[in-house]
Amino acid sequence: MLWGGLATSAVGDQLYAVALAWIGVSVFGARGGYLSALSSGCLLVTALAIGHWADRWDRRRTMIFADLGRAAVLAGLVVVWSADSAAPPLGLVIAVIVLGIGGACFQPALQAVLPGVVPEVRLLPAANALLDATDRIARLIGPGLVALLASLIPIKHFLTLDALTFMASAAAMFLVGRVATHRDTGPRPPVLATITRGFRAMARQPLLWYTLRTNAFWNGAWVCAFLFALPLLIARHGITGPGGSGMGAYGLVISAYGCTNLLATLVVGSRDLPKNPQRLVLAGKIINGTGTGLLAMAGLLPAYMALPALAAAAAIAAIGGPMGDIPVAVLRQTALPVADIPAAMRAYLVTSSAGALAALLLAPTLIQNFGLFAVMSGCGAVIMAAGLLGFLVLGAAPAVAEAAE
Repeated sequence: MLWGGLATSAVGDQLYAVALAWIGVSVFGARGGYLSALSSGCLLVTALAIGHWADRWDRRRTMIFADLGRAAVLAGLVVVWSADSAAPPLGLVIAVIVLGIGGACFQPALQAVLPGVVPEVRLLPAANALLDATDRIARLIGPGLVALLASLIPIKHFLTLDALTFMASAAAMFLVGRVATHRDTGPRPPVLATITRGFRAMARQPLLWYTLRTNAFWNGAWVCAFLFALPLLIARHGITGPGGSGMGAYGLVISAYGCTNLLATLVVGSRDLPKNPQRLVLAGKIINGTGTGLLAMAGLLPAYMALPALAAAAAIAAIGGPMGDIPVAVLRQTALPVADIPAAMRAYLVTSSAGALAALLLAPTLIQNFGLFAVMSGCGAVIMAAGLLGFLVLGAAPAVAEAAE
């Protein structure tokens, strides 16, 4: 039941991600990145502030209310959009804020719920791989649906579909019933202590600490390349997909990313976690950066050759994602105390959001001054550097301590 709800919501998330990137470019042009930057900013602020209260909330109810809130704001946006016959800029801003807050509440709660659903440590890699594979499948199916439906339904109704998937996810979590998870019941610590708790927990493990410190750089570069520079490149070069739609072309490229993302997830998730998984994690970053850099090269080709080249570059980049995501998720759940897992996930969200926010705020100015090719190439170089530097910093140091009680 948990998986069914998350799978449905994950497809909706991908519909929303593709639609938001395209709507942002369509409504705001080169400044469309600021819309995604706002989403990252809300996620950042919420992840920093929410821990003072969230560790005392019931995880399951948190996930239900986060889903319902996001469904409601998307439905409201579609209603206003239908009445005005145009995407309302203020409505888009409000929706982005609410969805950012909802994501910051939902993801840490999910990380805390999973060990209660799968109590055997040896099964956690497979369980994380299942959820990770679900996200990868969604990254394949969601953008593929966008490519197929872009010429058939108005863009606003991709938001309607996302609202429906959030409602389905909330219903699934309601039907799951009570899940045993840790909740803080002692004296409430100061706000600063709750903010730093996740960072202090991650600092105990070398690999977790390194990925946390570099997370802002490589995630910012990835978001800038795939969620802003890529749709802008497709729009400027007149690259089209099914039905002659630029949005359809963007959906196809992201769907190609999802194909190899899924295959890599199945391979990594079928193996036990290595005692020193840093080689797998860092090699994944190098592969991801290589594919991201190739996106820039594909953008130099004629329009009729660019689409398959962009899809191939995205497919290469996607291989590296699961190589890092699955081992890091398992480490968080096994090498840290159970009570620290939500805080550690919030720390990860904070650094991810900070990187995405900085990159998206800088991207319009950088593209204006240096051009799309230089910015996309730079994004690939930053991601590769995060992997290469890791081999120098971590060396042969053991990355996994004994599992926490």
